[in-house]
Amino acid sequence: MADETTLGARLAEFAARSATDGVPAEVAASVRQRVLDILGLCVAAHRLETSAAIIEHLLDQGGNPQAHIVGVPGPVTAAQAAFGNGVLAHSLDYDDTHLPSVLHPSASVVPAALAAAEHAGADGEQTVRAIAVGLEVAVRLGMAGYDHKLGNSVFFEHGQHATSITGAMGSAVAASMLYGADAKGILDALGITASMAAGIIEANRTGGTVKRLHCGWAAQSGVTAAQLVRKGFTGPPTVLEGRFGFFEAWLHGNFSAEEITRGLGQEWSVPGIFFKPYPANHFTHTSIDAGLALRARGVTPESVERITVAVPAAVIRTIGQPIETKRTPVTGYQAQFSGPYAVVAGLFGGGGLGLGLDDFSDALAQDPQRRALMAKVDVVADARCDEIFPYQFPAVVTVRTTDGREIVEEVLTNRGGPQRPLRDEELALKFGDNVRGRLSDDTATEVKEKVLALGELPSVAPVLQALSHLSTP
Repeated sequence: MADETTLGARLAEFAARSATDGVPAEVAASVRQRVLDILGLCVAAHRLETSAAIIEHLLDQGGNPQAHIVGVPGPVTAAQAAFGNGVLAHSLDYDDTHLPSVLHPSASVVPAALAAAEHAGADGEQTVRAIAVGLEVAVRLGMAGYDHKLGNSVFFEHGQHATSITGAMGSAVAASMLYGADAKGILDALGITASMAAGIIEANRTGGTVKRLHCGWAAQSGVTAAQLVRKGFTGPPTVLEGRFGFFEAWLHGNFSAEEITRGLGQEWSVPGIFFKPYPANHFTHTSIDAGLALRARGVTPESVERITVAVPAAVIRTIGQPIETKRTPVTGYQAQFSGPYAVVAGLFGGGGLGLGLDDFSDALAQDPQRRALMAKVDVVADARCDEIFPYQFPAVVTVRTTDGREIVEEVLTNRGGPQRPLRDEELALKFGDNVRGRLSDDTATEVKEKVLALGELPSVAPVLQALSHLSTP
């Protein structure tokens, strides 16, 4: 048994109990939806040069055939599969988000769990339970680093990518459960993974594609740690709260233990994690909504003299600074982190659930008409939005038109969250949009049906094998 006096031991015992006793039905249902979402994103990410590069990098290494990367015919090692699928899952910035921790937990935990499950021969029910617990652990660790007085994540304030840092820990728990570890083994995996968890977010501000690797590293770290425990390696029982532990190293000891332990096993965060309706940084979504609403109200790009996007002060550094860079994104990836591009793209309109993947291309980021309109966009702080953030990412968009009118569109809650949930058919539309041109209609339907019945499957392998061969659009 693990030492129940430490925070890590509490999480490990929770995981071990859940592996045996199961998880609530609404949590399991949410997990199945998230697996479908992540697999669709993995397929869609094959459009990126970085996806081809990471797959080539992993295949160059060779290794024992244990698990599948989406879109790769032959199996690779479980750690490589976790890495590859983690990179694919997060590369489009279309994966889910927990608020107010501002984590993207599924992009690391789901790939880690699927790789470990395929390698270990675990069934669908075991996989659902492991993913649920891994997500819960990641979120609780992220919330432990959330400062209510500051109104923001301390990880984020330090320039740290909490998604990959806590995602690695959640991945370790999920993988350990699927490899059959007891509470002591799960605690050891947490202790090992803490030495591999990492990520900084400067690329959000000034460019670079390194952030696409973060969830891959997190998933790989979790699987590797779980495997190392099986070989006899151990970690410190005080890995989280210790003098030289996880929270001291990352947050200088500024954390809330209560966020980890309160309601553990009774209160679940998983169903409240926000799905993303648009393939862009979540801070931009209400600006997209505002642009779409203004379009529906008859505002055209030609009629705009000036646009002011008022948002929480804390998000400006991500979507509004440096403002000249945000007004002139060079790539579709940079456009995903641009407040000016978000509202402009909404005004032009697009596919998917309002804006789709094709609306964030390099060509559109550099389109002269969009550039001309982005030059008229200011991103400013708004006190009312500050009061709501980070439980939502609100925006108040004001358009001054060439004929002297002032039109205001307020979007104070995020689409895809508990207040404005995506319907099942909308999630199915998102999955279909993501796999279109890569999977046949029959294969897409097969995958969707299997994933939504994941708890009944004797193995996850058929799902991943069905996704191992993609068509070239």
